[in-house]
Amino acid sequence: MSDQPRQANEILLKGIPAAPGIAIGPSLIFHKTLPIVEERLLQPSEVEAELDRLRQAVARSKKELQKIFRFAEEKLGDEEGKIFEAQLLILEDSVLFDTIFLRIRTELRNAGYIVYDEIEKYHRLMASSRDEYTRERALDVEDLRNRILRNLQEEKLVSKLQTSAIVVSHVLAAADTLILSRNDILGYLTEVGGVTSHTALLARALKIPAVVGVRHVVSMVKEGTPVIIDGYGGNVIIHPSEETLRFYQEKKRKHKEFEDRLADLRDLPAETPDGRQIELVANVELVEELEFVHVQGADGIGLYRSETLLLGKEVFPTEDEQADHYALLADSMFPKMIVIRTFDIGGDKMMAHPVRESNPFLGWRGIRVMLDKTNVFMDQLRAILRASSRKNVKIMFPMVSNIKELREARRYLEEAKRDLVEANIPFDEKIKVGVMIEVPAAAVITEDLAKEVDFLSIGTNDLIQYLLAVDRSNDIVSSLYQEFHPAVVRFLRRIIERGKKEGVTVGMCGEMAGDPLATVLLLGLGLDEFSVVPMMLPEIKKIIRSTKYRDARRVAKHVLSLQTEDEVKSYLLAWMKKRFPDIPQGEGS
Repeated sequence: MSDQPRQANEILLKGIPAAPGIAIGPSLIFHKTLPIVEERLLQPSEVEAELDRLRQAVARSKKELQKIFRFAEEKLGDEEGKIFEAQLLILEDSVLFDTIFLRIRTELRNAGYIVYDEIEKYHRLMASSRDEYTRERALDVEDLRNRILRNLQEEKLVSKLQTSAIVVSHVLAAADTLILSRNDILGYLTEVGGVTSHTALLARALKIPAVVGVRHVVSMVKEGTPVIIDGYGGNVIIHPSEETLRFYQEKKRKHKEFEDRLADLRDLPAETPDGRQIELVANVELVEELEFVHVQGADGIGLYRSETLLLGKEVFPTEDEQADHYALLADSMFPKMIVIRTFDIGGDKMMAHPVRESNPFLGWRGIRVMLDKTNVFMDQLRAILRASSRKNVKIMFPMVSNIKELREARRYLEEAKRDLVEANIPFDEKIKVGVMIEVPAAAVITEDLAKEVDFLSIGTNDLIQYLLAVDRSNDIVSSLYQEFHPAVVRFLRRIIERGKKEGVTVGMCGEMAGDPLATVLLLGLGLDEFSVVPMMLPEIKKIIRSTKYRDARRVAKHVLSLQTEDEVKSYLLAWMKKRFPDIPQGEGS
């Protein structure tokens, strides 16, 4: 839907929009030299000196990270600073370093080799995960390992830049992103990364435009190459023409005006002009996002992905550890509601102890795992209940496919409640319970599930791939993953209508809920709640507050009569472009 001009010598690339904004300027290639690791045998007489060298390197690494931690707290606040707290905790992991020191003594090999080999085990495990979040965190482990190695070799990093520029790099660690921001950085452009990467999170907090996941971009630019990055739509233009420059300068100006107007909506309800009220809430993975959730004016948290607590752990967190974490979330959002999803692990998601399966997407995952790991499940249920004493917590079960699973999960919840009553621990005895509708079987029995819960939340990411038999992470067939496929739209209508008929609220926490192109359609289908990434809250609110419910219903009725995804998208694009020309609407924007 773009009116963007194109010139023959321009290169247009597509990436993942990671932090909103438009940056125009020269490129600065950020190459981070990796430490060279050589294996060297030690003489017994050299061991103590080598151990002492390692202790000094660890101490220097800790000092550097503490400095970065303090800088992050000063610049971004306490929550963002906690990104670096995790690396500090690894440096204080006595089990890890006792193993490293023991291996140096027994194997008589140099510290650099042993540090690399031992930490690489964790890095390799995380980097090979099919879960994007886990892969992103692998970068933090790799960065910490390289920091220790550089300090062993007494090398120094250069972070002082001489000019305003768009930083172009294969990858940026959290520390790189933050330290480079002390310069006049116009934007970040990387070859790898996703919306959950620390680069993305920090760029959003720093209000620096960023596009990630642009393959081979480093080889396409030289130092000083003029570049434009569009953090709204993910477009990257190399060698832009004068006409293209003017186009994006004007777009930048318009977006600035639009964002200023959006700021005025923060404290206003997500309500249509003819009085239909919508709950507009946020999907959250990290505590670091809470401040941004508040700034963006969310009505609460519609999905907290509790499995992020498993990151980098070989055992499940204890009940007390979880209770403290969930209580922090609940207290931070009070009196607004938060929905905590029980561990959704297996398939493409992280597990403390991965299980080999021939088809993990159709295997042991979600509620199936928890109903088999009852001790883990009970610990989590009691922890969530303990955090609910202020009555602003809901609980949600993932990957439910039949009534038996739901009833069994609720039976364990009642047992957890009895445990807390006996221990005289306060909790919300009427805590609301919901399920995710992300399996076609659950969608077909929506009305049966709705009779036994307080709310439903549609997980479109899995629902669409199961419905269309398309693995969206498979490049060969990913184009067939179509959220506007007529079968998807009609399935959504069925779920919403049957859930509401039973008197429960029906929300959506999948990516489709945060797509501005889908907002009017979902509104017209009768969706009660949109749970989206925090960055998308203002745009979705703007659309809801500017669209009459009766008009949205007409849009939905027309879409339901269409027969291809192309027809649906063309109709919605034309409708949106006419009424909301300032709102970025995906590809081509």
